[in-house]
Amino acid sequence: TSTLAAIPEVRKLRSPLGAGHSDQVSKDGHSALIEFSPVGDYDEAIVYIEKIETAVEGVQDRHPDLYVDESGTASTGKAVDAAFGSMLAKAGMISIPLTLVILLLVFGSAVAAAVPLLLALTAVFATMSLVALPSQLVPMDEAISEVILLIGLAVGVDYSLFYLRREREERAAGRSESAALEAAAATSGRAVLISGVTVMIAMAGMFLSGDKTFMSFAIGTMMVVAVAMIGSLTVLPAVLSKLGDRVEKARVPFLRRLRRKDGESRMWGAILTRVLRRPVVSAAAAAAVLVALTVPALSLSTTPTGLADISIPEIEPYKAIADAFPGGPEPAVVAIKAEDVRAEPVAEAIAELKRKALASGQMNSPIQVEASRDNTVATIEIPLAGGGADEVSKAALTTLRDDLLPSTVGKVSGVEYAVTGTTAAQVDWSASMKRTAPLVFGFVLLFAFGLLLVSFRSIVIALKAIVLNLLSVGAAYGILVAVFQWGWGESLLGFESNGGITPWLPMFLFVILFGLSMDYHVFILSRIREAYDRGLATEEAVAHGIKTTAGVVTSAATVMVAAFGVFALLPLIDLKEMGLGLAAAVLIDATIVRAVLLPATMKLLGDWNWYLPRWLEWLPRLEHDPAPVPEAAPLPEAA
Repeated sequence: TSTLAAIPEVRKLRSPLGAGHSDQVSKDGHSALIEFSPVGDYDEAIVYIEKIETAVEGVQDRHPDLYVDESGTASTGKAVDAAFGSMLAKAGMISIPLTLVILLLVFGSAVAAAVPLLLALTAVFATMSLVALPSQLVPMDEAISEVILLIGLAVGVDYSLFYLRREREERAAGRSESAALEAAAATSGRAVLISGVTVMIAMAGMFLSGDKTFMSFAIGTMMVVAVAMIGSLTVLPAVLSKLGDRVEKARVPFLRRLRRKDGESRMWGAILTRVLRRPVVSAAAAAAVLVALTVPALSLSTTPTGLADISIPEIEPYKAIADAFPGGPEPAVVAIKAEDVRAEPVAEAIAELKRKALASGQMNSPIQVEASRDNTVATIEIPLAGGGADEVSKAALTTLRDDLLPSTVGKVSGVEYAVTGTTAAQVDWSASMKRTAPLVFGFVLLFAFGLLLVSFRSIVIALKAIVLNLLSVGAAYGILVAVFQWGWGESLLGFESNGGITPWLPMFLFVILFGLSMDYHVFILSRIREAYDRGLATEEAVAHGIKTTAGVVTSAATVMVAAFGVFALLPLIDLKEMGLGLAAAVLIDATIVRAVLLPATMKLLGDWNWYLPRWLEWLPRLEHDPAPVPEAAPLPEAA
């Protein structure tokens, strides 16, 4: 106590040896709790908290026979933020070499593999610098750099991959260097533009959440997508023009022999042939699998990750306090405002609140009451039963808010009160996200539908894209519920289920997945529409479009799955959920949805795929066929 008292930043020091502080000694008499409040708010406290931690470590060193440690909002918050950032950075660094290996397998050439990766990293680093500008107006979350790396690496590689593969395909078909670049710009370049704008629209939906973290993520992701898109449309063609055929330098002979020059995929070609031969069976089977994966999502519930769920050394003192003083580390804080909080009616109401709280069995001691210097505000710290983020703590908070406070201080005339604290903040934040989620989802769906409608001049294509993307997201939600909420993946991924999904994840996943899914959809549909506009029948256009894009879509999806999958192996359960959700959704989207369900439904609908009501004929016509250039790449003849 004397050591802490000597630190200027420590105030309101309460010793368990003081009069009336017996509740700061555990029931078994083996633990004592010294309480204090740091000077300033959280942002100020994390700056100097290390000084207090060092002082406590000194006491421990002088008393090796005792266990002496410190825990609080500032120290644990700082440790968790540092661990979170470190793990994100580690995952990002692992993702980069993984991406390079995958690109080597795709292109069979070190130079060709390096181009998409370097362009993506350039977009990431440029955005990290540019994001400093909006940070002057909107506070940026500490994880914004890692989020920019995650999304920038995914879309940057995707866009470059789409463009580069089309340019290589056109060169293999006999076009000159300049003609191949023109064809790639008119086709894949256009698809990149549409995809990029669609992704940015999806990311913009996070602004409607009203949450500062989501708003910072929206800014960062929109900026990195824009930079990657612009780079793919400007810098990449210039680089390819400069390199010419040297882009195929540093070949890996064995890998080169596995590639086909016509750009078509043998495996997906065989699958597509069977899908188009039996479209009803294929569509029904794919839909059944997706619906089965989605069913668990119907029971999705959110549970904040408590500090006890985090496995880092700095959390051990928190757990020790929680064991000896249940609810002590994260008490509910009741703020009371009155003309005089020490007046008899208010004092009696506070005393009654303390008695009822302890009698309820849902709250524990020590209950601390403090008044401001002018006696107009009082704060009451009430430890809640449970772990702070579980259903037990939520139930205790509900009892406090709905029963105890209205029946005590709520009866005193002129008194205002509110409840805050870690549990209350988590519950209120989750409720806020549930209120804004429909608005965010509606915004993303509406604007994505509108953009696809204008781009492809087909109401069927736009509606089908929305439905297919929703199936992908629904399947990802279902997998998350089964693995993390139901606990099916506990032993495999090394975690203990807390009975729910992290509250911020459903909205974040929806926005990110919907945006990234559009990458593949727009790219594939653009190739199909290009073939259709050249005179192929719908079935032939679908076959040609899927076969020629399957390889690059699979490659792009593999990059994303590898990058996202790394996060599923990290210790923090939030990151595990995010990594598995993103990886599963991308894998499902690139296989079941794009390779089976999309071609099967397009075969069944035939020319209805391109249906546009007469009252929408005013929409602009955007050409999908590249401008005429010499040595045009041949397409299969129309039937």
